[in-house]
Parts: sequence; C-alpha cells; structure tokens
Amino acid sequence: MSQPVFPDLKGQSVFITGGGSGIGAALTEGFLRQGAQVAFVQRSDASAFVDQMEIDTGLRPLFLPCDITDIPRLKACIAEAAEAHGPLTVLVNNAANDKRHATEDVTEAFWDWSQAINLKAYFFACQAVVDGMRKAGGGAIVNFSSVSYMMGNAGYPAYTTANGGITAMTRSLAREFGPDAIRVNALLPGWVLTDKQLEMWASPEDLAAHMEKQCLKEHLAPEDIVGGVLFLASRASRMMTGQAVVIDGGVVFSG
Repeated sequence: MSQPVFPDLKGQSVFITGGGSGIGAALTEGFLRQGAQVAFVQRSDASAFVDQMEIDTGLRPLFLPCDITDIPRLKACIAEAAEAHGPLTVLVNNAANDKRHATEDVTEAFWDWSQAINLKAYFFACQAVVDGMRKAGGGAIVNFSSVSYMMGNAGYPAYTTANGGITAMTRSLAREFGPDAIRVNALLPGWVLTDKQLEMWASPEDLAAHMEKQCLKEHLAPEDIVGGVLFLASRASRMMTGQAVVIDGGVVFSG
C-alpha cells in the first residue's frame, strides 16, 4: 500500500516502541520511506527485520533490544537513539499487550504488569523526550490507544483501563507541552489483523461478528494505520493536539 509523502518528515529523528513487528513494523517502514531516521525498541530479536528494511528502503533503522516495562532501559534507549540520530522530534508509543483475561482471574501482579506495559511506559517515554523536543523547537508524540474501551469490550478489563488512561494522559500532556510546540495526540485503531491477532484470537465467527459492526466492509491491516500516524507526526497536522483519532473502519463514532 502506497502512503502519502510528507516532505517535512525527511531526516526527522523518530522513536517507535514495538517497532519490529505487527503495526509497529509497518510504522517503521512507513517512516523510513519518508526518509526519516528511525530507532525502535522491542523485546524479541528484530535483526532480520532491520536487514530487510535496509534492502527495501535504503535506510537502516536502529534496533535497540528493550522490555519497555524496564523504565531505566527504556530511557537509556531513548538517549541512545537521540545520540545516533539527533534529538527526537517524533515519538510513537505503539507497544502494547492485549492479553485476554477475566476480572476474577486478575492478580495484583498481573494488573501491575498490564498497566506497566500498556500505560506506565508511555508516560515515561513522553517524559524522556520532552527536553530534547523542547530544545529542537518542538515535536510530535503519538500515543496508541484502542477503540476497545470505547466499545465497552469485555475480556480484557485491565487493558481497556489502560486505553482510557492513555487518552486522558494525552490530553493533559498536550496542555502541558503545547507552549513548547510539542503536540500530543492519540491514535485509536480498531481490530487490526496482525499475525498475532490472526494466530491467537481471530476466529471466523469473531471476524464475521466484528465485520457486521464496521461501516467499511474490509478488515484492517497494519498498513491501514500508517497514514494516520504519518499525518499526526507531520506538520500537516501542526495545529492538532490533544485529539483522539480513530481508524477502525467505522465501528465507533467520536465527536
């Protein structure tokens, strides 16, 4: 899928969490094709992906192994990315884990882990990039949430709680960072059929039921999310901040 070109993204220093698989991999490729300098973190080895991206785009992303629940390591990776590519001007908080669970089965340890990966890491990544963005004269932060909490979905209450927290945090940080020309927006995808989703949860029955809810009768792929993120990262959206942008094929309606 071809994406629109945003000339101002060329040469920008971009940092993506979870940028080596699923939606994150599509985002890494999308920014590379804009000519951006991309660094990303991920727990699993992404060396083969990095090699392929260099072949496909002519630019080699910087892969930094990291479990984003390890906040000191996450901050160290952000600092390393800034050293390699210059002060970060775009942060995409994409990594998340929507492991299914029932309320009765949630322990304190599971709750803390879910908030750590789905919300806490986002906050501290934002905190870590602000000073550099301020010195660079501004920047753009895109925080991934999900339409799951807007739909009131059951089956992962700790995850949907974090989703709601992300949009609330986005609004507060947009207000706080706005005077320094740092924009903070949230991107809320619908059910994107990544390899993980197809392997673990996308039964034919569930896919059919979800399609009934969509206005557009085509399942979302990771590439469908890229254009919206590029737009939010670029100067094309320079007066947008504190917003929650939905890309879900028309399941929920905001506004």
